[in-house]
Amino acid sequence: MDPELEAFVPLFPRADLTDPVTERKNFAELAAAVPAPDTSGMEVEDHTVAGDPDVPVRVYRPHRARGAVVWLHGGGFVMGDLDTEHPWAARLAAASGAVVISVGYRLAPEHPFPAALDDAYTALTWAAEHAADLGTDPERIAVGGHSAGGGLAAALALRARDRQGPQIRFQLLNQPGLDDRQETWSQRNFTHTPWMNRDKVAASWRHYLGGAPATPYAAPARAAELTGLPPAYVATAELCPNRDEDIAYALRLLRSGVPVELHQWPGTFHGSQAILSADVSQRQTAELAAALRRALAG
Repeated sequence: MDPELEAFVPLFPRADLTDPVTERKNFAELAAAVPAPDTSGMEVEDHTVAGDPDVPVRVYRPHRARGAVVWLHGGGFVMGDLDTEHPWAARLAAASGAVVISVGYRLAPEHPFPAALDDAYTALTWAAEHAADLGTDPERIAVGGHSAGGGLAAALALRARDRQGPQIRFQLLNQPGLDDRQETWSQRNFTHTPWMNRDKVAASWRHYLGGAPATPYAAPARAAELTGLPPAYVATAELCPNRDEDIAYALRLLRSGVPVELHQWPGTFHGSQAILSADVSQRQTAELAAALRRALAG
């Protein structure tokens, strides 16, 4: 493990999702401890997107932005909201120059699949239809997210393709949760890794699926056909249970004719990017932003 990250491991809370309400509170406290981002170079506005039900979004609009990303927070499908994602959404907007549309999707287990994906699709449709109001180009819309949010972004790309929905230019997938089956080497062997481990992943999928069988729109690794999907940037952490399913998905995208940039970060663990002082975290964040900037500029 990267020594700069290892020093912080004892400070990370125990990896557990057995009590979602308590874990949401702990997650919010952890996010609140992150230094506040500088938003002086952008406009930040909250909107309510009409839908069934309505979906809250927070829009980060840097000056002279051209493209946009519909951004989906992490939290194992059960934690996180617009406030916990605020530091990361603001930093991504500032570093990439893109409009970031952070989505406050419904959480499991109270709202199992497909609630979160439905909310994400509502936000994507709104972003495409209101591109002029947002000061962006409707042909420069990406989807992206961390962890569970990365899995939702991949599912969003699948649904948009299959429904002939809004055109997605790019998918930015950071340590995404893609496969409920937990059959890869990393899923089977990473039982005591920091922040995310095998048991926590299993609990996350159990809450999200609510006892129903997984479909490709819940677990994108189950999709039989990946042709016609947008170009992707896939980032993985060495000590993350999701690592191998993410690499496998990136390879399948490549074999399906989808351009892919794959970055495996050695010495890192799931969520270690939150340790902002570490050099590797700064490089990870810069790479994510640069990939998005390149994709939306071309």
